Amino acid sequence: MTNPYKVTVDTVLDAARTTVAAVVSLLLARTLKLPEFYWAPISAIVIIQSTIDPRTLAWQRFAGTALGAALAALVMTFFPSNALVYAAAVFFCGALCALLRFRGAYRFAAITLSIILLIAHQSPAWIVASHRFVEVSVGIAVALALAELWPIRV
Repeated sequence: MTNPYKVTVDTVLDAARTTVAAVVSLLLARTLKLPEFYWAPISAIVIIQSTIDPRTLAWQRFAGTALGAALAALVMTFFPSNALVYAAAVFFCGALCALLRFRGAYRFAAITLSIILLIAHQSPAWIVASHRFVEVSVGIAVALALAELWPIRV
């Protein structure tokens, strides 16, 4: 029986790899002066720490974020903010992902849609949506680059 609390070289290297992805994403997002820069390192951590192939997860997160951001911007522009509109948007988001065959992207689309619709923002809907998309994309790009340059040992 192996000890689940044993620290191995692989564990330390994984932590170092995750740290590099998070910090590089953070610094890049801050350099780009993105308003909610913290989404870049969060996205990088989600991608780099996933048990799913980073390219597959990155595509799902990228497509889902784009779809959720665009749908949220449309909803914010044309509909009042209330629970019924939110419910319809989450449902429509799922239907659209199914129609477009974005299987794994729905959760990311719904999360992005929720963040944009449920958090009060001072900027217009399309600016909030585009910032969210760029913030997440920075994290995805850094995680993918790092996964290629520093693959995990299997």
